[in-house]
Amino acid sequence: MTSGTNGDKQVPAPTDTPLSRDLLALTKPRIISLLLVTTAAPMYAAGSPSLWTVLLVMVGGYLMAGGANAVNMYIDRDIDDVMARTRLRPIPSGRMTPTQVLAFGVFCATLATWMLAHFVNVLTAGLALAGFYFYVFIYTRILKRTSPQNIVIGGAAGAFPPLVGWAAVTGTLDVTALCLFLIVFYWTPPHFWALALLKQVDYGRAKVPMAPLVWGERETMNQMVWYTVILLVLTVMPVLYGAFGLFYLISATVLNALLLWGVLKVRIAAVRGQPWTAPAWWVYKYSLLYLALLFVAMGVDRALAR
Repeated sequence: MTSGTNGDKQVPAPTDTPLSRDLLALTKPRIISLLLVTTAAPMYAAGSPSLWTVLLVMVGGYLMAGGANAVNMYIDRDIDDVMARTRLRPIPSGRMTPTQVLAFGVFCATLATWMLAHFVNVLTAGLALAGFYFYVFIYTRILKRTSPQNIVIGGAAGAFPPLVGWAAVTGTLDVTALCLFLIVFYWTPPHFWALALLKQVDYGRAKVPMAPLVWGERETMNQMVWYTVILLVLTVMPVLYGAFGLFYLISATVLNALLLWGVLKVRIAAVRGQPWTAPAWWVYKYSLLYLALLFVAMGVDRALAR
């Protein structure tokens, strides 16, 4: 691998990192793992998909999300170079050139679109591609660098997977699919703002207007509480019109109580002038588990009802 150029600075390319590992890193597999859960669980909540369909959607979904993440790294290569947690990514470290990363991302998205349209259905492919464009252009290219609402509006990109999974099984969308979209949409701000509170120095250095830097810590925490309350209401709405049953309701209630407790703990610590970094870390990490378990509970609940 030849050395890459990052702005005006020439960075020597390490030779001990295999290309395959860098390509995998471009897709952000740890982030995609949660997206795949929120894709697969709605498939089982919507019906009884074949293993072949699930496999195709999982592979197509991974390629689409991975392609979006790679293009995200291409666009953000300038700020990745100044943020401590992103300096070792393939472009700022000089292991890959921006052109290589962009080409890889576009290739993944193109392959995913063809796979989903050809082997599943056009609606599924269209929804996955819409999520790609929303993440790349609306969030990464525009909102991330211009507005503290970047995570709120941009969070819609991460809410497309449930729609993709639902459409793959039913070939259509309904009220329940929309509710799942809104659950992920309202989950995103408290989840990501917990991290933004902890990474203010990094975002400030990169001049990214995250909420804590623009609104302040207290207002960001207040917003986390309100978004969490709305999220809790949305999670029980499918039960009210019979989409999910008792198992899901019990699971959602327990998961919701823990999430609300964590968010309130961050806010209360700040009000009392106590350290809030540990509670914020807990909220960030737990919220990942929260969303995964909530969606798994949906699939299990529908399986028990059949």
